Amino acid sequence: MNVNRTRAVAALTAAGLAWGISVPLSKVALDWLGPGWLTVIRFGLAAAVLLAAVPRPALRAAFTPGVLVSGALGYGGCILAQNAGLARTSVTDAALLIGASPVFVAVITAAFYRTVARPVAWAGFVLSLGGVVLVAHGGASRGPAGAALGGGLVLGSVLLSAGMTVAQDGLLRRRDPVAVTAVQFLGAAVAALPFAAVTEGAPAAPASAGPVLAVVALAAVGTLLPFTLFAYGQRRVPPEIAGAFLNLEPLVGALAGIVVFGDPAGLPQLLGGTAILAGIGMGSLPVLAGQRKVRLAG
Repeated sequence: MNVNRTRAVAALTAAGLAWGISVPLSKVALDWLGPGWLTVIRFGLAAAVLLAAVPRPALRAAFTPGVLVSGALGYGGCILAQNAGLARTSVTDAALLIGASPVFVAVITAAFYRTVARPVAWAGFVLSLGGVVLVAHGGASRGPAGAALGGGLVLGSVLLSAGMTVAQDGLLRRRDPVAVTAVQFLGAAVAALPFAAVTEGAPAAPASAGPVLAVVALAAVGTLLPFTLFAYGQRRVPPEIAGAFLNLEPLVGALAGIVVFGDPAGLPQLLGGTAILAGIGMGSLPVLAGQRKVRLAG
């Protein structure tokens, strides 16, 4: 197996696992901050770390309007919508919708690049999506009042995330992936700041240490680590293959929900988790085998 592909798969796997804790951490952090301020602080802290660490030449090459706008919409807009939806719905219902992202990535890639993944990869996407349904829906409650609006907001965030994954393929060419991620974090924080200031006012003092620790962990483990690793891995594989690893997020999120939030666990969770992992393996098989995508005629 090609060393670069092996490292890419390892980076994408680690990113998916780290992202898995972002939904439960966000749920805890929302007890203190509104959706806007949580987005600002999450990406602001992560941007500060990366901007200080990236070499200046690489940072200058990545500091373009396109990269900034992609961060504002694809990261800032996505997470802002996700936070707003998560405040109105359950962790498990949010995980169900987030798990649809790989399929959206594959569809958007086929539409814009006129290419399609191999049949085995498509079968893997569908299998993973079915596993997400089992994990997130097995024993899940219907959620609180307003859950329909919350689900719609989370779905909007999933569409933004899928579009960002496809667009990122072009943004990463001939650029340092860490530098691109740093600029995108900055764009996300700056874009969310006016929304937070106007709609939420100044954030209140935290009532306990729990939400503060959740915000710090969200910035470090749920943002800085996975976004950077995902950018590194995506630079070396097609976007629809990278998107398959996003299904690790709802799997880990559901497990966290079982342990932390007391969500019911049973056979659906076991079968669904197995299907997610099998689907990711099928989805990444073509790129690991060195097969190219099929280009559509026309």
